[in-house]
Amino acid sequence: MSYTALYRKWRPQTFDDVIGQDHIVRTLKNQIAGKRIAHAYLFCGTRGTGKTSTAKIFAKTVNCQHSIEGNPCNQCELCRDQMEGSGMNVIEIDAASNNGVDNIREIREEVKYSPAKGRYKVYIIDEVHMLSTGAFNALLKTLEEPPPHIIFILATTDPQKIPATILSRCQRFDFRRISIGEMTQQLKKYMEIEQVDIEESALSYIAGIADGSMRDALSILDQCISFYFGEQITLEKVLQVLGAVDTQVYYDMTQALIQQDTQQCIELIQEVQMQGRDLIQFVLGLIKHFRDLLVVRATKEAEGILNHSKEQIQKLKEQSKIVEGNTLLRYIRVFSELESQMKYASQGKVLLEVAVMKLCQPRLEQSNDALLERIRQLEVKLEKGSWLGSQITSIAEKNPTHSSKTTATFSAPPPKPKAVPEEVKKAVGQWNDFKLKFTGPLGGLLKDVEAGYLEGETYYLICPNGILVEELGKRKHVIGEELEKTMGKQFHLQVIEFQEYQKKYQELYGLVQEGQEEDAESSLLNTKVQEMLEHWSQAGVPIQWEES
Repeated sequence: MSYTALYRKWRPQTFDDVIGQDHIVRTLKNQIAGKRIAHAYLFCGTRGTGKTSTAKIFAKTVNCQHSIEGNPCNQCELCRDQMEGSGMNVIEIDAASNNGVDNIREIREEVKYSPAKGRYKVYIIDEVHMLSTGAFNALLKTLEEPPPHIIFILATTDPQKIPATILSRCQRFDFRRISIGEMTQQLKKYMEIEQVDIEESALSYIAGIADGSMRDALSILDQCISFYFGEQITLEKVLQVLGAVDTQVYYDMTQALIQQDTQQCIELIQEVQMQGRDLIQFVLGLIKHFRDLLVVRATKEAEGILNHSKEQIQKLKEQSKIVEGNTLLRYIRVFSELESQMKYASQGKVLLEVAVMKLCQPRLEQSNDALLERIRQLEVKLEKGSWLGSQITSIAEKNPTHSSKTTATFSAPPPKPKAVPEEVKKAVGQWNDFKLKFTGPLGGLLKDVEAGYLEGETYYLICPNGILVEELGKRKHVIGEELEKTMGKQFHLQVIEFQEYQKKYQELYGLVQEGQEEDAESSLLNTKVQEMLEHWSQAGVPIQWEES
């Protein structure tokens, strides 16, 4: 007897054998048990999820003479005929190769005739989205009002391409991708029956790369069994057959990228290639690894999301602590673009090496991501205080004879000498010209401020009221810096109210400073009030002052 591929040998024969589609199986079984069978169904879903198998089981069950709780008995004549491929009640049509109007017209002519055996004639049209527009239009009327003995089951991987007029006439069922856990357990049962010695970690890895398709998983498993026939199949052997790499390489590559170790990255790529691994698969594995690191960073319980062992998840958590989320997003973006380019490149290794060089040395690239990375590196160096020291050291090493000059260049400028009393007096005399340098809010505050000198090295800023003293005290350093630039000396500034300054003056000299009192009183008047008084005076309005 000729060998039968695993995915054909283990094709489900009852609804109970279909895994991962409980929501569909239960509905179909209830329809059969309750005799509420529709005339048209649409099965949607990715490859290998059980669309065609479910359609065949359904077609077998509706004609079964002894169905058991919605499942076919697989013992009656009609069930055996269909299982052997000699039944006349189930017609499978591949719409990819029979997509013309003429093919649909043949179906319209055939549906007139009742089935030779059984109650229903079932048409299974696979990849129905491949039908032409004319074929869909020809099918429309028959699909809407078929004879009572006809059932249409349309299967597709791309329901968006099916006209809305067809969709509205069918009961739609969306098949889900099979989870890795369910697929691993099912593969384990198959291998026990087949008496194949295989590690569970290998089955889990196969289920993961099958991407929810049981047919793909069985095909990969069939290939591994043939390659290592009679031997125990381990994860390393599966990786060898598929051209994949050990997961430790992804950790090493990520660590090298984080440390920006270009040499280590190039050596890892060389090692992967020398082992005969597929570089595109290596890039896809890296992208998945970066995604796993992102998930670990963003979630509290990654165990329910990632299909990894506890030890593996712990390793991911440890590595995720030393890399930022923005950096991982950049890695994913760069390697995703690289994977698309490598598919059509004759020198895929060169593209991969250039990509990791750009990631390790952002100065080689002028993109926004590279500039942001360079800024991030500068911020890290400035926080550590290592950048300035390294610059000084490098310059000193290159030119040791002028190391002292280099150090002086990078050191802070020497402080200016303190002003002596004669210099303070001179600066006070220049106050009216000096305060004109200030504009904006500070210039407005200084308009009514005068400078004064009593003794020692103190430069007094005399304010007419306490509010101005408080506001000017917050900006005293700005005035001091400007005064230092102008005079070339350091001044000890003190902001003081007019009454307090007069009190100190009397204590030192025993009399009121001439002109100060009048000047202070006039400065207390608001500028707008002074303008108003001047306007009244010019208009001849008499102004009378009263003593309070």
